[in-house]
Amino acid sequence: MTKTLLICDCLGTQAVDAAALGVATGRQCSKLHTALCQSEIDVAAKAMAGGDVMIACQQEAPRFADLAEELGTEMPAFVDIRDRAGWTADTRDAAPKMAALVADAALGQPLPKTLDVVSDGVCLIVGGTEASFEAAEKLSDILAVTVLVPSAEDVRVVSGYDICVGRLHRTAGTLGQFHVSIDAFQQVLPGGRGAATLTAARDGAQSDCDVILDLSGETPLFPAHEKRDGYLRADPASLTAVADVILEASQMLGTFEKPLHIRLETQLCAHSRAEQPACSNCLNVCPTGAILPAGEHVTIDPLVCAGCGACSAVCPSGAISYDAPPVDHVFRRISALASTYRKAGGQGGVLLVHDAHGAEMIRLAARYGDGLPAHVIPMEIDALAMFGHAEMLAALATGFTGVDVVLAPKSDRDVLQAQAELAAAMGAGDAVALLDVADPDALSAHLFARDVAGAQVTNPILPLGSRRQIARLSAKALSPEAETLPLPDHAPYGAVLVDTDACTLCLACVSLCPSGALVDNPDMPQLRFQEDACLQCGLCSNVCPEDAITLQPQMNLTDAALSQEVLNEEEPFACVECGSLFGVKSTVEKIMEKLAGNHAMFANSATSRMIQMCDNCRVQAQFHSQNNPFTGAERPAVRTTDDYLSKRKDH
Repeated sequence: MTKTLLICDCLGTQAVDAAALGVATGRQCSKLHTALCQSEIDVAAKAMAGGDVMIACQQEAPRFADLAEELGTEMPAFVDIRDRAGWTADTRDAAPKMAALVADAALGQPLPKTLDVVSDGVCLIVGGTEASFEAAEKLSDILAVTVLVPSAEDVRVVSGYDICVGRLHRTAGTLGQFHVSIDAFQQVLPGGRGAATLTAARDGAQSDCDVILDLSGETPLFPAHEKRDGYLRADPASLTAVADVILEASQMLGTFEKPLHIRLETQLCAHSRAEQPACSNCLNVCPTGAILPAGEHVTIDPLVCAGCGACSAVCPSGAISYDAPPVDHVFRRISALASTYRKAGGQGGVLLVHDAHGAEMIRLAARYGDGLPAHVIPMEIDALAMFGHAEMLAALATGFTGVDVVLAPKSDRDVLQAQAELAAAMGAGDAVALLDVADPDALSAHLFARDVAGAQVTNPILPLGSRRQIARLSAKALSPEAETLPLPDHAPYGAVLVDTDACTLCLACVSLCPSGALVDNPDMPQLRFQEDACLQCGLCSNVCPEDAITLQPQMNLTDAALSQEVLNEEEPFACVECGSLFGVKSTVEKIMEKLAGNHAMFANSATSRMIQMCDNCRVQAQFHSQNNPFTGAERPAVRTTDDYLSKRKDH
């Protein structure tokens, strides 16, 4: 059943064309209300009691949610068309943009996969500052607190919590699962008069805790520490910062749901083969250290992962994909926004990608400034870094003329910049821009002043398939006349170039290629290559014993990239005994030249001839030779009963 759309002009502050919106969305729209959350809330209650409802108001979503709970009805869906479309200084028709936002909201949000994390409230406070002891006093009634101080002079005689002396040697883990190693560790012995008595210092003391409160004022214990669950850090000289982390620590007791942001398919990973290094893109960009090598593939600690999504954007094979929500849901949202805007009569649409930080800037710009232009369509996602080159290209290929990404203070700028450059090389040109602005008015001014970035594609695509397939399809739609696009170094698309003079067709590259881009021919000595499958991981060039392979980053848009081409081939050698084909003729002749008559094992013509035999003939010739090294001693004669009796003296 299609949800009924309840619309409201928010006390007459926005213009909403109910008829146009109904036609564009295919939904039944209510009459235009003016105070749906106040004087007309009975209308909303009646509509919610009657069936599926979508309310065009995000600001008052909690109010309507409480109303649905009181009525015992299904929770309505919500969409914000006021801050993102209605409140604007742009005088052009906003109906196409509103329709696109409604279509996006109608897709819903898949429920994320989660993992339960249990915290028993064991808290380690690091630092001998006054703030550390004040925090311990306030938390001791809620959590099991231990204060780790750097020297014995910092020890105090207290009863509400524990104090120990030492320095952290190693810290690992996350909320509910921290493991610490402490050197020069000393415990406080209870009892005695005067100053506290300490045990003898020892190194390598091990302990576990659920929460770490770092008030030492020194270097953080973890990389990207602000993304490590359960690790709280504040400047001990800042009273407000200390108060904030004390409050946060007091809430870290109980069972929590940890979203599983990333999905890993190890069979697709191109990290390594046969102890030879290859792709390490995800390892290079992970800010928290959640990704580690694990033999031929990588492994991801879901509890340490902060869900930034950078690994998903840079993974060339799709072994790592963002899963909260899944990547295909993002492509469906892009397609829904573009197609609905276009069908509603919108022209020159620009996709504005942002996270929660950008959403707040949009709300402020709408309420106090000029808002967003009518052709700028916002799309909020949880992790900006997961919006890689494939998503940027897909947005342009589905009908948008530009893509703007609003950076947040903690965005992974290097990853996004590299992805934008790759998208530009694959046909986006200057249609993709990263907006590093922190002022809502500056954001509005930039969007109103910016011209439409590029031309709209004549045949928009439907983004289906893997990220690689969508990226290729998008690049082809954006550059229909091009055959090959040069790409920057370390791009995940390209060709393999083989020096045929150096290549011996040993096929070591074939046996280790993780994507199957390099294959052999079982019927003859051939090295074949399929370009669209190549990840440019570099494993083939690393394992080639002749250094005959080099990589060439490029995007081949022709159909030739989808089929196999022969990179090198030679005439096979015929066995001198049975005539069956085996090996490479030039290789066998080279071995004959080096070994025949020059090596003790191939000193005569009979043994040298074995080099020119296939496997079966070589084994037979070796077995029947006079100096067969596998020949054992002659078998003894069969012992009979007569032989046994003849040796008995009583017979």
